[in-house]
Amino acid sequence: MNDFLLEHYNAIYSILEGLSAITALICYKKYRLTTARYFIWFLVYLTICDYANNYVHHIQNGFFSFLQGTKLVRNYWWTTIYWKVGAILFFAFYYYMILQKKRFKQILKYAGCIFLGFSVIYIIWHWEAFFKQFFPIISVLGAVIIFLCTMFYFIEVLQSDKILTFYKSLNFYISAAIFIWWLIITPLVFYDIYNAHFDWNFIFLKWEIYLFANLCMYLTFTFALIWCKPQNE
Repeated sequence: MNDFLLEHYNAIYSILEGLSAITALICYKKYRLTTARYFIWFLVYLTICDYANNYVHHIQNGFFSFLQGTKLVRNYWWTTIYWKVGAILFFAFYYYMILQKKRFKQILKYAGCIFLGFSVIYIIWHWEAFFKQFFPIISVLGAVIIFLCTMFYFIEVLQSDKILTFYKSLNFYISAAIFIWWLIITPLVFYDIYNAHFDWNFIFLKWEIYLFANLCMYLTFTFALIWCKPQNE
């Protein structure tokens, strides 16, 4: 299993992500007049950014060999920008768009702005570490934003007639998938020190957890985009 993960992990992840992005583009026509179109663009954005993230595999004796010996030799900085900060800001925006209660929308608006401001300041303050590691504080605060988004959405569903047809809603599946993903993945950031020490037992365990979480999330996205109807959003 470990040898399989070592050799095929990136390929499996790319297939899962690519499947959801391609499905999203195929389904774009039926969602183009709904807020869900932003989510489709987001899936495409993730696929492009993750593909760009693979530049590190082409540094040693590859196309990007000129980056050898620079701060960009690792991709921590890029992942932090497009995923750990960028993805959180997207979901804050997305749920701001789909939520109905003004109070919930305002909380997300200010929480997103505070998160962005804190992240920028923290990165500047820890500039050297920005290229060498992920920041647990940013990951945890990002998870808090995600939990706020999904909690507010579920509360609104429970307090409205949407509860009768929740299983037909794309936003329900999005909310369930990202809530579970961040709930599973967030605790792992506190153990990244084992990555630095090349503890392969932990690294393989982490890959298995990520693979399971990503499998659940992206297959949920793919299913929901096909199954759900825009008029139910």
